[in-house]
Amino acid sequence: MKIKSLLLGAVAATALAPAAFAERGADGHVNIIYWQAPSILNPYLSSGTKDIESSSLVIEPLGRYDPTGALVPYLAEEIPTVENGGVSEDLTSITWKLKEGLKWSDGSAVTAADVKFTADYCMHPEGGCAQLAKFEGISSVDVIDDLTVKVSFAEPKPNPYGPFMGGQSPILQKAQFENCMGAKAPECTEANFGPIGTGPFVVTDFRPNDVISMEANPNYRDPAKPAFATLTFKGGGDATAAARSVLETGEFDYAWNLQLAPDVIAKMEEGGKGKVVAAFGSLVERIEMNMTDPSPSLPEGERSTAKHPHPALSELAVRKALSMAIDRELLVEIGYGKAGRATCNLVPAPAMYASDNTDCLTQDIEGAKALLEEAGWKVGAGGIREKNGVKLSLLYQTSTNAVRQDFQALIKQWWSEIGVETELRNISASVFFGGDPGSPDTFQRFYADVEMYANNFDGTDPESYLAQHTCEKAPRPETQWQGENINRFCDPEYDKLVAELGKTGILSERGAIAKKLNEMLTKDSYVVVPLVDRGRVSGHSNTLGGVQLNTWDSELWNAADWYRIK
Repeated sequence: MKIKSLLLGAVAATALAPAAFAERGADGHVNIIYWQAPSILNPYLSSGTKDIESSSLVIEPLGRYDPTGALVPYLAEEIPTVENGGVSEDLTSITWKLKEGLKWSDGSAVTAADVKFTADYCMHPEGGCAQLAKFEGISSVDVIDDLTVKVSFAEPKPNPYGPFMGGQSPILQKAQFENCMGAKAPECTEANFGPIGTGPFVVTDFRPNDVISMEANPNYRDPAKPAFATLTFKGGGDATAAARSVLETGEFDYAWNLQLAPDVIAKMEEGGKGKVVAAFGSLVERIEMNMTDPSPSLPEGERSTAKHPHPALSELAVRKALSMAIDRELLVEIGYGKAGRATCNLVPAPAMYASDNTDCLTQDIEGAKALLEEAGWKVGAGGIREKNGVKLSLLYQTSTNAVRQDFQALIKQWWSEIGVETELRNISASVFFGGDPGSPDTFQRFYADVEMYANNFDGTDPESYLAQHTCEKAPRPETQWQGENINRFCDPEYDKLVAELGKTGILSERGAIAKKLNEMLTKDSYVVVPLVDRGRVSGHSNTLGGVQLNTWDSELWNAADWYRIK
């Protein structure tokens, strides 16, 4: 029996029908604010959501995921499937066909050579591609003709929609980036700050960690779109100011990620200028445990690398005790209200991939103390536990945000109750989530013992997301500190199971494997300590039409369809 592709039922034939527009640019200007400011416009060099989503206004993938999780074509003529011949019967290849007449914003033709180049760019052996997991299992990418490209896999790939699908995997213009391969990639400032794209907007000015100015793409494939002639993408500040600028003052049209206490948001919405939109997806606030030693006493280039295991967190009992001490329900109450759910899972949705693990939901301070005591961590001077001359003293970092600082304060208190000393550090989100390989303060570099943040996967299948934790995807100097395996977790059995997931087509079996992988990271090893399954909460002005909050792709996925309500 042949295995059919698992996502055929999720493929939508066409994008959601947008409102009709009179002419491109007729609605003037639109203002967007992300309180985490973009630092680069190349998602292959950054895992930061603010960089991926701002980039999505300019560069696009072959297909996207709509708000229901269905696959919709963008640059592609259609989503390839087994039925339409785009996916081979043996599931070892997927063939994409570009729409005819596509142009880059500079007027040149978009071709299959650009698609192949994008794969070569990310998979370059000397590069550090933040989205490398998207290209898992590829054996070759071949140009068939100017509009057709074939992706072949080393083994049957029931989910062949990793590369070129969703906002994390857009197409780059070969002519602009061909001299930016491998180790040279971060050095191509002009291309990384102003990519030539196919999206509804083009960059006219980019000030990293501040503001991006854009104008309508004169070569966008729909002559009536976008409705807005110009766009300002403001970055920085904080979630409070961002929310206020839309809900109370009306200064901005769209504010992303209103990570504020529920009562604060409700009060602001009374301002009458805008409305809040929210939906659950796969966004999880969690603590990551550094399995390597981040000590500044180590030589640069060796800190936070596999050369030096962490002196305390390498021990399972310590990681588990830290998790046991946390009251997740209280974190939800103070931080997110109805927009949050306590979770023990890194993959909380869709339901078929979500483990029924609930062990972490009950706080157990006394149990955590006993576990540390049994493991030989004895209370010493100042109530801080010690073992073999090592103090249980941790640097706990995250981005600057009121909710996250509240979480830090509570968790520090709970950890103090079990004999752990904690130093708190918060870093500007623009820097923390940036991709600068020279910065010591990025979440990928991880020069701390534990760190807290949230991210999610695009689409409804977590294969690529879980593949980010394989051994070779640990950020290190050779990868320009890119990669999502930021805690440097390495388990050959995990890697084997990821490979098994990649070639398993039966949905129930895929679900079982994904749950096991999730539990290997969380329940079995406590390398990742999930806290809150977060709903996406954003706001838009009452005069901005066409907004469809999307938890499975970039929130700006359909900005070409936005318009001004008169």
